[in-house]
Amino acid sequence: MKAVRFHEYGGIDVLRVEEVERPVPGPGQVLVEVRAAGIQPGEVMIREGARHGRWPATFPSGQGSDLAGVVVEAGPQVRGVAVGDKVLGFTHNRASHAEFVVVDDVDLTLRPEGLSWEVAGSLYVAGTTAYAAVFAVDPGPGDTVVVSAAAGGVGSLAVQLARRRGATVIGLASGANHDWLKDRGVVPVGYGEGVAERIRQACGGKVDAFIDTFGDGYVELAVELGVRPERINTIRDWQAAAKVGARTYGEGAAACAVVVGELARLAARGELEVPIARVYPLERVRDAFRELARGHTHGKIVLRP
Repeated sequence: MKAVRFHEYGGIDVLRVEEVERPVPGPGQVLVEVRAAGIQPGEVMIREGARHGRWPATFPSGQGSDLAGVVVEAGPQVRGVAVGDKVLGFTHNRASHAEFVVVDDVDLTLRPEGLSWEVAGSLYVAGTTAYAAVFAVDPGPGDTVVVSAAAGGVGSLAVQLARRRGATVIGLASGANHDWLKDRGVVPVGYGEGVAERIRQACGGKVDAFIDTFGDGYVELAVELGVRPERINTIRDWQAAAKVGARTYGEGAAACAVVVGELARLAARGELEVPIARVYPLERVRDAFRELARGHTHGKIVLRP
């Protein structure tokens, strides 16, 4: 089968699509023929070696967590899924950017009817991160919540989940994404110099919670706006969070098939939109990560083997 590999830490050019042996599922595992797999900013940091202390790579290393596909083989003692099932879920083994991947049965859920492969294959990391971030700040009716990078892969889901809880949501994004945010009941505000004053004007001066999906000073901005530390959550700026006592709930806090399944059912019913920025064939994995590096993508970038 074909799979993405890198043999050393480095930039986009270390990524290769190689012929490798097709894996065999063990007890409690199935082999999934991958139909779609999302890409993540975290995979860039791992590949560049920036997270070696926390998530070291063993070379040659694969990559990819998100996945959706069809079960083509099952090992012994498998429960909940069977050969022929259309599934979505995740792997912790950095292996979903490939034509086939072995997955633990507990990390999969059935794909709801009407959910596209692209959405199903890009839901795990962004979806569970957004879910955890919203849970961390606990918005409700009467609350005003600010979300940074509100049109990105995580932010675009976080704003919708916060709105589902009845909160007023202010989304920080470029002007090109303001109409999309407005259409989903979010108050758009441009980021950059003077953003604190623009937020105050948009909400009448009261901000109850802040979800930071970007880093780069937003924890400090939340403090400046008067948000209590326990209602600030960042998925990027752990150092700033430690200084002020903010929360750092991310994908790991909600990393289970139950949450993925709940989000998939919402998306299938049209109650949660998962924007897809662009889809690339597996062979163009470098191009996919070049687009990710440019930033300002609205939604998820997906690989299709």
